[in-house]
Amino acid sequence: MDRLTIEQLLAINRQFYTGFARSFADSRTLSDPAIICILPDIPPGARVLDVGCGNGRLALLLDRERPGVQYVGLDAIPELVEIARQQSEQLLSIAARFHQVDIARAGWHRDVSGAPFDRVLLLAVLHHIPGWETRAQVLRESAALLAPDGHLILSTWQFLDTPRLRRKLLPWETVGIPEETLEAGDYLLDWKRGGQGVRYCHLVDETEIERLATETGLRVRRTFRAGGREGNLSLFAVLMR
Repeated sequence: MDRLTIEQLLAINRQFYTGFARSFADSRTLSDPAIICILPDIPPGARVLDVGCGNGRLALLLDRERPGVQYVGLDAIPELVEIARQQSEQLLSIAARFHQVDIARAGWHRDVSGAPFDRVLLLAVLHHIPGWETRAQVLRESAALLAPDGHLILSTWQFLDTPRLRRKLLPWETVGIPEETLEAGDYLLDWKRGGQGVRYCHLVDETEIERLATETGLRVRRTFRAGGREGNLSLFAVLMR
């Protein structure tokens, strides 16, 4: 994928998450199976890096369920980072820090303090990263922050498996991007909570996760599905060196 198209797709998502930061944050709850399901993989006292942390809801869940965790959250959207910091004032049993970091820019991992981490999380993140090489770079840099025996846990939306979500697909002419500049598996989805918005998403399926793991020197320990109204929106993968 050429650099211009990558920047156009990144701009679509930056605009969405900036404009809908509050309504997006309000739609993400602590009872969501898409975060509860990873609790068995996070031991008390672990050093956790949450890449693409959004409103920081995972920190609130870990505060309740995993005392003593040391948590660092990263997100590219300043408005979401600010919401996360405000919410972190409620924390009682864990230490949490939040930073604005754009993981689509090469070298971002060098700006992250606290490494190595026992758990590095990329929950609902990779499908928003345009271009195979960019996704591989994000995963490679995330893995560089992992402790030798640590786990990298990622999830990606499997939106084509659900008729309700397939109805959200929009034509690329909506944003004026020629389809021939895109990769197979690139889609545009609408949003109608608190206004009309669009998001870029790439279908990162199990085959691509295996390829990405191989490309970045990781191995897939296990996969499973969870989240969404139907219970299978997200494909989760636990990776190790």
